[in-house]
Amino acid sequence: MSQTANTFSTPDNNGVGNLNGLFKETYADKLKELIPDGVKLMNMIKFMPKDKQPGNLYNQPVILGAEHGVTFASSEEDAFNLMPPVAGAIKNATVRGNPILLRSVLGYTAASRAQQGGKQAFMDGTKYLVANMLRSITKALEIELLYGQVGYGVVASSLTTAVTIQTAEWAPGIWAGSQQMPIEIRNAAGSTVRGQFNIVSVDMDTRVLTLNADAAAAGVVNTDIIWHKSAFGNEFAGIHKIVTNTGTIFGIDASQYALWRGNTYSAGSAALTFAKLQKSVSRGVEKGLDSKVLVLCSVRAWADLLTDQAALRQFDQSYSPTEVKNGAKSIMFYSQNGDMEVQPSIYVKEGFAYVLDMETFSRVGSSDVTFKRPGLQGDTFFRDLTDAAGLELRLWSDQALFCDAPGRNTLISLIVNVA
Repeated sequence: MSQTANTFSTPDNNGVGNLNGLFKETYADKLKELIPDGVKLMNMIKFMPKDKQPGNLYNQPVILGAEHGVTFASSEEDAFNLMPPVAGAIKNATVRGNPILLRSVLGYTAASRAQQGGKQAFMDGTKYLVANMLRSITKALEIELLYGQVGYGVVASSLTTAVTIQTAEWAPGIWAGSQQMPIEIRNAAGSTVRGQFNIVSVDMDTRVLTLNADAAAAGVVNTDIIWHKSAFGNEFAGIHKIVTNTGTIFGIDASQYALWRGNTYSAGSAALTFAKLQKSVSRGVEKGLDSKVLVLCSVRAWADLLTDQAALRQFDQSYSPTEVKNGAKSIMFYSQNGDMEVQPSIYVKEGFAYVLDMETFSRVGSSDVTFKRPGLQGDTFFRDLTDAAGLELRLWSDQALFCDAPGRNTLISLIVNVA
């Protein structure tokens, strides 16, 4: 065993160094292609290049108020007096990235076999590990882009080793494949930790999480919030947090500037309809929205919208032009802002939908998702485990979501789906 361990312990020998070279050749320039389509926001929101992020913080001047030094004069006046200048409100918004890191292991035996056959053997031996790592971390980031600083779900009820998530707070994509996920449950304010658990199983129909038996959840009550372990206090603000913020975010107080506050619209504890989408988008239009928007809704709200759209096409010509194709991934129709594209997402909670001006969002930080380890020269991807016969591969990122015009975006709440 010692000879095998030594084979992979020195980066410049034929072990780890060879694996690093094979990894770079196989995956380094293809990470974007491997990100699954289900993570819509990660694919839509561009990462800001480092050369446009001076210093430790990303800084962006934003306009929060108009100039008011306007003078109105009578048609009879020649040399009229001027009003004093009243400067518009321009503030500097700032945001810093939050690190997120995923660790995975490749055993010495698998590593040895992978490198013996060259590039194809290496790909065959590692493709499932690499693809699963990318799916896992981009899933975590997709959830954070939506619900960073908000939590994964709100408890409806609790038993000794099981918790039920509220219907409005349920998003199937968050919980699918979550067996063994470490979580912690806190009170609504986040100040009290009810307990830390591992998920044993998930019932996707009843929204029940079964937890490990040696960590009783008896102290958990409804309105408690479920977080991924280590996430609380360490996440960047997601879309839900940004749009509902009424205090200070990105260094600017939304209570002082209406354009820095997002908008909310209630679906009235009923299904989402196109009429409600039309009304909700007007909130953003009132604050300067005049471009295409993306509506992200849950898969159940999407089913209700398809039913509603079919009825509109049959009985109501006022919504023309409306374009729908059987089996299409989105619905396009025209609204007062321009085009409105509706897409379902398995990561959107059932009680909410988001009307988003995607041009106002960007991802900023020191690094997008990468396998490269910072601070090391050359292309070094693998490192030896200190307590096991294996190599560790890390996938990490340092980024945050930034919005330069929260007032152009709207959250729709109190959706109760029929489908």
